[in-house]
Order: sequence, then C-alpha cells, then structure tokens
Amino acid sequence: MEKSVFVTVGTTSFDDLIEAISSKEATLALLKKGYGSLLMQYGRGKEVDLNEKLSLPIKVDAYKYKSSIHEDIINADLIISHAGAGSCLEVLGAGKKLLVVVNEKLMDNHQFELARKLHHDKHLLYCTCSTLVETITNLDLSSLQPLPEPKTELWADDITAHFGLSYAKR
Repeated sequence: MEKSVFVTVGTTSFDDLIEAISSKEATLALLKKGYGSLLMQYGRGKEVDLNEKLSLPIKVDAYKYKSSIHEDIINADLIISHAGAGSCLEVLGAGKKLLVVVNEKLMDNHQFELARKLHHDKHLLYCTCSTLVETITNLDLSSLQPLPEPKTELWADDITAHFGLSYAKR
C-alpha cells in the first residue's frame, strides 16, 4: 500500500513550502521513499492550481481550510508542517512522524528555536525550503521518538509555588 504525506501551513500562508513540496524534484524524492500521494493544506496562501500538478509523479490534492485537519493528520504516514507551535504539538500529540519546514522569511524566528529543540529531543526532523528535497532524499524517521505525556501535576506544583499558594495533593 502506498504511503501518504499531509502538508499543513496552519492558519498562515507559506507559499514557499507549498511550491517546494509540490515541485517535480520533491515529489520524485517522495516517490523514491514510497510515498504515492500528497495532500496540502495551504491556508491563507496562494491557491494551488491542481491542473498544473497533473504531470507530477504522485497524486496531489489541496485545500485552503477545513474545520479540523485531525483526520488528515491521522490518515497520513508523514506530516510536513510549518514550524508553528500549535501544528507541531497537534501532530506530535497524534503520534505521527513530523518533518518541520522552518520559514526563513520570518523576522523573529521563534519557529526555528522550537524546531531545533524538538529535533534535539528526537521528536521531529526539520529543514528549510531550500534543503527540503535533500532532507526528503535522506529521510530516516526511525530515530524519532514520541512526545512524552504532559506532566500536568508538576506544572501545577510550579504555579502554586510561584504564587505562594498551597493546595491539597491527591
């Protein structure tokens, strides 16, 4: 069975990512890795002309927004996403393999810091649009580890200590 890729830019626009991942070079790299379909959520970006994508070596589809992308995340074998915190956490929380593409055009690039930290902790891989094809070509998802369960009780302890409060532990 062919594997599938889901690309999301969240609620923003990231035309460079959509153009890079739907290029002939990137789709050939995906095909060589066993991926046969590509579904892109392009957000506020430029509408994708699917007629231009008919000659690509894999099946390509796209949409602007949905009320929820959860089903697309669950159904995909690989997620390629912008480096927004919400998108990263939703994908990792679903236990899916994630390749983050950092938008180098952002001024205060907190996305790069987030991607670097989550990569350091072995939860995702990251690249830029200019290194996307190379990253797909060398893609090895075997070292990625799931995001650990949140430790909400530790967070509650930190908050109560910070504010000098006390509460009864269960």
